[in-house]
Amino acid sequence: MNRGMDPGTKTGTRIRMTDPLLHLVQWMSPSFPIGAFAYSSGLETEIAESGITTAAHLEEWLKDVCTYGAAHSDVVLLNASYAASTEERLNVDAIARAFCPSAERLKETDLQGTAFCGTVNALWSLGLPRLTYPVAVGAAAQAKHISIEQTAPLFLHATLSNLVSVAVRLVPLGQTEGQRVLSNLSACIADICTDAMATPLSAISSSAFASDIASMRHETLDTRIFRT
Repeated sequence: MNRGMDPGTKTGTRIRMTDPLLHLVQWMSPSFPIGAFAYSSGLETEIAESGITTAAHLEEWLKDVCTYGAAHSDVVLLNASYAASTEERLNVDAIARAFCPSAERLKETDLQGTAFCGTVNALWSLGLPRLTYPVAVGAAAQAKHISIEQTAPLFLHATLSNLVSVAVRLVPLGQTEGQRVLSNLSACIADICTDAMATPLSAISSSAFASDIASMRHETLDTRIFRT
């Protein structure tokens, strides 16, 4: 037996995974306490009104949200926050709040951001103020020296994963169908992050109007499971 070999390995080379990357995985985990499971970004409205009834409908909807809507603009905001100073970040956050197309969308990003800041402050003493969710994640990633190239795709993947989970519960879709949709969006995630990270904050835009209107109409649903 080679007594110089690292325990638990066969090659003598210890597998290493940096703490910062593990922090990012932890932040994007469904178990991280931001309450993401309680929000649907208006998707509940679209499902209730029979706009999404199949996995194919869901995939098309999510691609549009990524390409033209809130998911794309959130990555733009995340990137701007990551590159900002503490003072500049407050302006980014103000723009994030002003850019929300509905009261429910503002509630969603504000409450998730507040919960995220509270938890990372308690665990890592980052001292983040109350920030909207993408701005908060950008600030934390900068503080923990996690690259934006890692942060943006995992952030977008977590966002889409949560929306797939909404559809699995409400359409309903099978778990495998939901995971197939998420897998099919992998190339879209990479493309959108590349585009959004090259988009300056001054050029932020959104034209996924059906999604925005669904978020506005959500509060009028007779029966609601999700907060937004």
